[in-house]
Amino acid sequence: MPDVQKKTTSQKRVATQKTDSKIFDPAKQVLWSRPGYLVRRLNQIHYAMFYEECKTQNVTPVQYGVLTALSLSPWLDQTAIGMELGLDRTTTADVVKRLQERGLVERRTNPNDKRSRQAVITQEGLRIMGLLQEGMARAQQRLLEPLSTRNQEIFMKLLSTLVEANNQYSRTTLKPM
Repeated sequence: MPDVQKKTTSQKRVATQKTDSKIFDPAKQVLWSRPGYLVRRLNQIHYAMFYEECKTQNVTPVQYGVLTALSLSPWLDQTAIGMELGLDRTTTADVVKRLQERGLVERRTNPNDKRSRQAVITQEGLRIMGLLQEGMARAQQRLLEPLSTRNQEIFMKLLSTLVEANNQYSRTTLKPM
């Protein structure tokens, strides 16, 4: 009687995944031919990787973006933050408020326009950003890892081109600080 080696559950799952990926799936073929679907999926994957790498500080990718914008330009008004990150006013105000509650940013009424609020990153916010820096870099590296270095550069240039060329169609168009 020949020796039959039993496969572990994970070995079976990997074998099944390899087999399944070769099976024609019309729904997958349709969805995977849509750039919008793939971009949304890639964003979901990046968020998951960000949370895995940065979970100890309990900061979302959007909050990290706001902290980054404020670290580059202190006392930005909330409208400018939203324009820089492509966030609507309500989302921007909510994110900045949450960061303020955690002591990561300070807010004040704009002395030049009493209707607007400005924000600045605090020392604690800068400290948290420092702690997140490595994790954020790892998440981005993991996301692009399947591509060669050359293809990573091409991919980033293509993404930038698409965002810049189609920016006007967004509900919240990006505008540089």
